[in-house]
Amino acid sequence: MRHRGLYIGEATQKGRGVFCDSDLEPDTIIEVAPVIVMSDEDRKLLDKTLLHDYIFEWTPEGAKMCCMALGFVPIYNHSYQSNCEYFMNYEDQTISIKTMQHIKAGEELTINYNGDWNDEGKVWFDVV
Repeated sequence: MRHRGLYIGEATQKGRGVFCDSDLEPDTIIEVAPVIVMSDEDRKLLDKTLLHDYIFEWTPEGAKMCCMALGFVPIYNHSYQSNCEYFMNYEDQTISIKTMQHIKAGEELTINYNGDWNDEGKVWFDVV
């Protein structure tokens, strides 16, 4: 399921990003995407490829796996003060994207790659 107004466009200094052609209210589920779950062994191989930047940790009951989300999910850019948050449903093997604040039409939709929408911990591409 994906909100009908979502689209992929050019994000300033980030390449592609996800946007919406209409205003979005807080707490709106804008996407529910299936995932492909992979083992920790697969993760070690993926970490050597470009896909490393697009996979998510997948840890049901402490298991150490990863997943590749389908839909627009891999295209949402990171922000430490993101306007959306993602949630994993381990039973259904999906990731949901929900707005955390009012978002204006044409504004880029972002997630915090740390998991919590306002987590300030440095992500891999900001670690020096």
